[in-house]
Amino acid sequence: MSQEIAVVGSPEFTTGFRLAGVREFANVPDDEKDERLDEAVTGVLEDDGVGIVVMHEGDLEHLSRNVRSNVETSVEPVVVTIGSGASGGGGLREQIKRAIGIDLMDEDSE
Repeated sequence: MSQEIAVVGSPEFTTGFRLAGVREFANVPDDEKDERLDEAVTGVLEDDGVGIVVMHEGDLEHLSRNVRSNVETSVEPVVVTIGSGASGGGGLREQIKRAIGIDLMDEDSE
């Protein structure tokens, strides 16, 4: 069974992914994130048809402690955050390592 990519975030964030062909998405307007983001993320994490969840890194701040913990430890689906933080490369490296179980860049660090 093939799994889908899902995107969760503001309509402005999800639109580009939808234009690229992502069919699974949850739009949560910025002014409603504190009330609705937990529910949207939980729904996507529980969907067996979703293999990868894409979120904006800044949206993690709007999640409750429990849901944020679920996002940070989820292996299937793997949650990939996109943002402008300085640690973006290291964060992506850790997400890939968690998803597949090995550090692909380990040999490059020498």
